[in-house]
Amino acid sequence: MNTWTPEERTLLTDTYSLVLTAGDGEGPGVEIGMALVDGELYIRAYRGVGSRWYRAAREHGRGRIRLGSVTRDVRLTADGLRPPAGLDAAFRDKYGPVADALVAAPKARAATIRIDPV
Repeated sequence: MNTWTPEERTLLTDTYSLVLTAGDGEGPGVEIGMALVDGELYIRAYRGVGSRWYRAAREHGRGRIRLGSVTRDVRLTADGLRPPAGLDAAFRDKYGPVADALVAAPKARAATIRIDPV
């Protein structure tokens, strides 16, 4: 499995959100918050598994992310995913009270995706 470079990890930590496009990377994508835990990148759909972008990410299993001028092809994993114990804390540390929609809601927890570079 490919890993994030130290520069990418810094960018992922310091940047408020990324733009995710599921599938072939065409289209405008969706802007979403993310959290990095033990070098792995996670996102959540606060509207749950019925969210359009979450369903597309699960269906395609691949996509593209953009952070500022950096674009990276990625693998999107949702099925069988066991988020790390520190994920809720990572979202809270990064986003403060705004993270409650991603942390406290069971439907958002059920819609967690790990993003891996390819």
